[in-house]
Amino acid sequence: MIRMIMADEIFPLDRRELLTGLGVAVLALSLPRIAAAQGRPSLLLQARAGALALRPGAPNTPIWSLEAQAADRHLRFKRGDELEITLQNELPVPIVLDWHGLDGAPAADPLTVRAPLPPGGKESFVIPLRHAGTFTCGLRLLADGQALPSRDLALIVGESEAIAVDRDEVFLIEDWRLRADGTAIASGTDPKDTTPLYTINGLSALDIPTHTHQRLRFRFINACQRNIIAIKIEGHDVRVMALDGEPSEPFLARAGTLVLAPGARSDALIDATAPPGSTSSILLHDGKEPRPIARLVASNKPPIRDAALPTAPALPSNGLPARLDLKSALRIDLTVGGEPTDWVTPANFASSASAAFRVKAGRAVVLALTNRGDIPAVFHLHGHHFRLLDRLDDGWKPFWLDTLAIDSGQTQRIAFAAEHAGRWLMETVATDWAAPRLVRWYSVE
Repeated sequence: MIRMIMADEIFPLDRRELLTGLGVAVLALSLPRIAAAQGRPSLLLQARAGALALRPGAPNTPIWSLEAQAADRHLRFKRGDELEITLQNELPVPIVLDWHGLDGAPAADPLTVRAPLPPGGKESFVIPLRHAGTFTCGLRLLADGQALPSRDLALIVGESEAIAVDRDEVFLIEDWRLRADGTAIASGTDPKDTTPLYTINGLSALDIPTHTHQRLRFRFINACQRNIIAIKIEGHDVRVMALDGEPSEPFLARAGTLVLAPGARSDALIDATAPPGSTSSILLHDGKEPRPIARLVASNKPPIRDAALPTAPALPSNGLPARLDLKSALRIDLTVGGEPTDWVTPANFASSASAAFRVKAGRAVVLALTNRGDIPAVFHLHGHHFRLLDRLDDGWKPFWLDTLAIDSGQTQRIAFAAEHAGRWLMETVATDWAAPRLVRWYSVE
C-alpha cells in the first residue's frame, strides 16, 4: 500500500505529527483576434483591489486579488493548449505571477525571465500547457509585507482522455489573519493580535450536494500562506489519483485524510455512499485544532445509477520518465531552513546572481535538501516535477511532486530529469506567518 502524507490518527494532531506524513478577465473575448484565429485560447488576468466576506454580519474585508471574470473562477483548459495570457496590474505595487505545476514554460517563470510588472503595466506571453492537472497562480511571490494579502487562482488542465467522474470540484483552501478591526494582514508580517480564518473557494463554509453512487473528483489545493494542513473527509473512502498535478499510482488515503504543504495539490475520487439525507463533515486541521469547513450533503433523491462505479484506473500519464538515471546524476546539497546562505527575498532577486547549479538538458539532478531551522520549511521547484527518494537508497516514491515540506533537522533527497531548458526559480519558506519567502535559481542548458 502506498501512503503519502497520511498520519496514523489524524485528529487530534500537533504540528510535528501533521508534518511527518508529508514527505476582469474574459476568456477569448478581449485579447487580440490573432490568437483566436490561430485557435489559441486566451486569458486576461487583472490584479486589482477587492474584498472578501470573512466575518458574518460584518463588512467585507479589503484584499488584493487576481481576477479572471470567466464563468468559473477556476479556469479550465485542455492539455496541449497554448494559452495566451495578458496580465494587467491595477495595484499600487509591482506584481509577478507565481505558478505551481507549470512545467516547461520558461516564458512564464517569475523573476528569472518575467520581471515584476509595475503599477499600471500590461504584458502578454504564451505558455504551453504540456501536462494535464491541477495548477495555481497568484501574486504571493512579492506579497510579503505588503499592505494587503491576495488570493490565488486555480487553473485546471483537462486530460486528453475522458475520466469517469460525475462532477469535478475544486476545493481551494486559503488562510487569513484578521485584526480586531476586521482588516487582514499580509504574510511576512507579525501576526500578533490577529485571528486565523480559513476559506474554501472564498467562502467560510461550503455544502456540497451528493447523490448516491455519484463519483466526485476533488482537486484539493492548499493555497495557505505558510500552513501545512490536513483535510479529513468523514465517512468516505478517499482515493488519491494525483499529487501536485501529476498522476500517481492510485491509493486510499489513510483514515480519509490528506496532508498538504502550502502550494501542494491532491486530486482524489470520492464515491458518494452516505445514507440519503445524511451529512458528512470535511474537517481541516492546522496542527493546532480541527475545525469543520465543509459538508457533503447526501440527497434524498434516487441514486444516480444502480450501483457504484468500478474502481478507477490510474489517470493518463503526462509523459514524465518512468526511470531516472541516478548513477550519472548531478548531485547538489542545498540548505532550506534557518538562515540559509545564497537565498534572497524575491524583492532582492537579481538575474545577475550566480545560479545554484547548472545542468545539461537530459541529465538527472539529485538535490539533498537540509532544513537547519527550528521549524518545518517548504521547498518549491519551478519548471520540473521531482521524485521523492527513499532514505536508504536511490529508489523513489511512486508519485511526482513540485512542493515538499521538510521537518526541522531533516534532510530529504529529491530527483528530477532536467528536460526543459531555461532559467528556473526555486522557493523556500519556513512554516511561520512572519517568515520571509526566499528564492534562488537554477539553469538547464
